[in-house]
This record gives sequence, C-alpha cells and structure tokens, in this order.
Amino acid sequence: MSRPLPVASSSQVRRYARDLFRHYPGMFRAAVGLNVAAALAALAGPRLLGDLVEGIENHEPMSDLNRMVLTLAGFVLLQAILTRFAHLASARLGERVLARLREEFISRVVTLPLSTVESAGSGDLLTRATRDVDALSKCVRFAVPETMIALITLVLVIVALVLVSPLFAVPLLIGAPILVAGTRWYLRRAPAGYLEQNAAYSDVTEGLTETVEGARTVEALRRGRQRVKRTDADLSRAWRAERHTLFLRTVWWPIIETSYVLPLVVTLLTGGWLYLRDVVTLGQLTAAVIYVQQLVDPLDRLSAWLDELEVGAASLARLLGVTAQAPPAVTGPEPSGSRIELRGVRFAYRSDREVLHGIDLSLEPGERLAVVGVSGAGKSTLGRLLAGVHHPTAGSVTVGDVSLAALPPERLRAEVALVTQEHHIFIGTLRENVALVRPGVPEGEVRAALAAVHALEWVDALPDGMATVVGAGGLPLSPSQAQQVALARLILADPHTLVLDEATALLDPRAARDLERSLAAVVRGRTVVAIAHRLFSAHDADRVAVVEDGMITELGSHDELLAADGAYAALWRSWQGHPEKTPETQEGRAGGAPFPVY
Repeated sequence: MSRPLPVASSSQVRRYARDLFRHYPGMFRAAVGLNVAAALAALAGPRLLGDLVEGIENHEPMSDLNRMVLTLAGFVLLQAILTRFAHLASARLGERVLARLREEFISRVVTLPLSTVESAGSGDLLTRATRDVDALSKCVRFAVPETMIALITLVLVIVALVLVSPLFAVPLLIGAPILVAGTRWYLRRAPAGYLEQNAAYSDVTEGLTETVEGARTVEALRRGRQRVKRTDADLSRAWRAERHTLFLRTVWWPIIETSYVLPLVVTLLTGGWLYLRDVVTLGQLTAAVIYVQQLVDPLDRLSAWLDELEVGAASLARLLGVTAQAPPAVTGPEPSGSRIELRGVRFAYRSDREVLHGIDLSLEPGERLAVVGVSGAGKSTLGRLLAGVHHPTAGSVTVGDVSLAALPPERLRAEVALVTQEHHIFIGTLRENVALVRPGVPEGEVRAALAAVHALEWVDALPDGMATVVGAGGLPLSPSQAQQVALARLILADPHTLVLDEATALLDPRAARDLERSLAAVVRGRTVVAIAHRLFSAHDADRVAVVEDGMITELGSHDELLAADGAYAALWRSWQGHPEKTPETQEGRAGGAPFPVY
C-alpha cells in the first residue's frame, strides 16, 4: 500500500517563497522599481487628459493644448519603455528563482531514502517532478510578476484617484466589501481544492505507470478489465476535483467583475451629478473616470493570476513536502571495522504485518554468505536491511559497531552497496553511465570494470565505443547489457560489503555463471551477501542462511546443511532437477568453482 509523500503547510510555503526571493535582492529591487516607475508613468495620462479636456472647455490657446498633447504622448512612450524593461526584469528574476527552486528540488529528491520512494509509489513522486514543477514554472514566470505589477498599479491608481478628489474614492467603498468577501470565500476553499486536484492526478499517474510497467502480467492474469476500472475510478476522482476548483472559479470571477464594474457606474453617475452642481471640474471628472477604468486592468490580472498563484502554491507545498522526507545531515562515530551484525532485527512494511521476526546474524569481513529460501520468505527484505535501504522496526543493524541508520548516505554507500535485478540507464555516454559513482575515474579503470563483467567486447563493438550515447533517445541496451553496466558501477564504487539480490537474474544460467566467475576475482577480500535463486551460489558460499517465514531457520556451510537433511537439503534436491541447472554447477567444491556474487 503506497503512502504519499507529505505536503508542506501554508506557513512553510510562505516562508520558503520569501527566502527564495531574498536570495536575489538586487534583481528584486530592480523589478519592483521598474514596475513602480511604469505605473507612475501610466498615472500621468489620465490627469493630463483631464487637463486637456478642461483646457478645451476653457478655450485655452492652441499652443498650450499642443504642449499638453505632446506631454501626454511623451508619458505614453515613457510608460511603454518602462513597462518593457519592467517585464524583462521580472522575467529574469522569475527564471532565476525557478532555476534555484528546481535545483533544490532535485537535491532533495536524490537524498530521499529508497524506502521512502518505494512506499510513496512512483506516481506521486513522478507527478511532483513533472506536473507540479510545470505548474510552479508557470506561476513563477508569469503569475508572480503579473500579480506584483497588478498590486503596484492598483495601489498607485487609488492614490492618484484620491489626489484628484477624495469624493471619487467613495464609490470604491461600494465595490471593496464585495471584492474582499468574495476573495476570502475563494481563498478559504481554493488551497484544499488544488491540493486534492494534484493528489488525484498523482493517483492517475500511479495507476497508469503500474499498468504500463506490468502490462505483461496484466495480460497474463487477464486483469485488463480490473486495471481499466482502476483507471476509470482514478479519472473520476480527478474529474470531481477539477470540477470543484472550476466551481470555485465560476463563483469568484463574477464577484470580481461586479466589484469593479459597479464603482465605475457609480463614479459616472455621481461624478456627473457633482459636475452639474460645480462641485468638481470636467477635468477632474474625466481623470477620475479614467482612473476607475484603470482599476479594471489590475483587478482583472489579480483575478486571472490569483488562481494560478493558488495552483502554484499547492504545487510548491507538494514539492516542499519532499523536504520532510529528506534525511537530516548526521555526523557520528566512524565504523571501527567492516563486521556487520544484526541483533534481534524485526521489520514490518505495515504495522499489522511483520515480515522479519527477531533475526540474529554476524558477518565477518571477507565472508561469503548465500541467503536462500522460497519466494516471499523475506530474503530481499533482509538484504535491504543489510544494505541500509530499510531500517529495522526493532533491533539493530551495525557495521563496525555503528548503526547503519546513523551513517549519512555517502558514508553508507562507501560501506555497503546493494545491486538488484532492477537497474537504470541514464541519458549520456556509456562511459558516463559506468563512471556514475566516480565521475573523475580514469578511462582505464572504467574499461577494467567493464572487462570484469564480460562487457568490454560488446562495448568496443558499439558505434562510438564507450562514447556511444545510451538511454532514452540514444542506443538502447538489452536487459543483460544494462545489468552488466550496473555491476560495473559496483566495481568502481568499491564498497567493502556487497549485497547482491539476484543481480544476474536477467542473464541466462551459463552467461550468469561466466559473469560470476569473473566477478569472484574482483570481490575477493570483501564481504559478499548473495540472495540466491540459483543454488550454485549457496554451493560455493562459506555459509548458507535459509530464510523461512521471516526467520533464519538454518545457518551453516553447504555440506553441513545437506548433512542435516532439513529445509536446505530439500531445496537442493528440488533444484538438482531444475532446468536452469547447468553443467558447471556439478563441479562442486572439488572443481574449484569460485563464489558467484549476485
């Protein structure tokens, strides 16, 4: 059962947004200053136009009227120039802020514990890394600068209106309560609505991802109709969430329209009445009506972009929620050796279902341990505990008398490394993929690692050798080739303990045996834990641990466990007739077969 990543609170979002913009004080001041200057230049137009109307009414000389027209044209040109540079400054600030936010998000994601990613599910994290980042990108690039411009313009227009005549500010009092009440109603409901909408899309992505990745299983088990029903249910939830936010907008936007159309009408009617009674001049009335009309544009921007701000805030809250799962920086004692011990280890993925039950195990440096058992017995879970991917719910796992949980990720991976049959090829050259764990490693070491896993022959046959671009959009690698690349990374990582969870499962038995023979020389002197489904791994190990129902029921060498005639002996006899068994497996210890490391 997946557990979605948490979501940051509103106060955390506001604090982060403030801190983000504070990193660029010069750019922020430039953007605000230019927007203020552009707004001030725009305010001169209505006042000059009012003076022009009044001059015409009073039959002033044509030279004075021409001067007013030229001055008006100059301010319009100045406003256009300042607006252009204001938008450029706002865009630069937005791009810089967005770049920093993306970099910080990626830095958080790569520090997430693997157990957290697995429990959250790929859909939730994928939606946050794609849809939420895209929504936030639009918000930072457009909504934030447009909202800032609208607020500055709104304040300055109101000030200019009051300076024309305080009487013209009275109609605004009619629209203000409508605007405030409607906006408060919207803002109380919008954040939760957009969070629910984004969470619903996470479920859609999760379901589609699972269905695509497990398409063959779905087809083999004839569960296509079930997956369609799951997708329909997820889409239905997303539709309801989208409809709810649409309802909020269809209520709020008409309220906004009313709040600024009503003052304009009242200004025209009351202003005309005041002009007829010589309380205000025609120039004042003209300027006031234009100023009230100018309020429409910033209010329109606010109503349009506030919705995007809510979407962006919800997306930012989901992105910041990843921070809550990032492990805190820890500094503790250095391990005093490479001996790994498990004491009273218990583990449960869910509180009501324990997977491992009180396991005690010691691994001496350089020991070769094979972990065997039927599917579902808890072998892979035990391997993940040994590699520090999961932490026990009770008991302890230590290396050199230091808990694995107390080691920072970089230090942990220098001690223990896990390789499974799951692997990933990144976009880039083959050399970059192999050298991922040590980017500056010399080319000779990369070739040696590839040679150790029997990959150098096909690598040299590629169009550009190790410079060949692989991954999405590049040359596709077969599953077995990708697995060899993953094992080559392991060699370069050079940890003292290796946990290999069926890491050669995608190779055919004979190729896997050849690969394991070559790896044996590379890992000599290291502690190796092989979670095995091909029992020749157990045959060659120093000790074999048999896992049944979450407990180690047998522990000893291959010969000792065969002599005991218990669960391991039954597994061995069953495997002896398995079609995957190859001639090499019959060599026995007398044949000198090295310990296979997968």
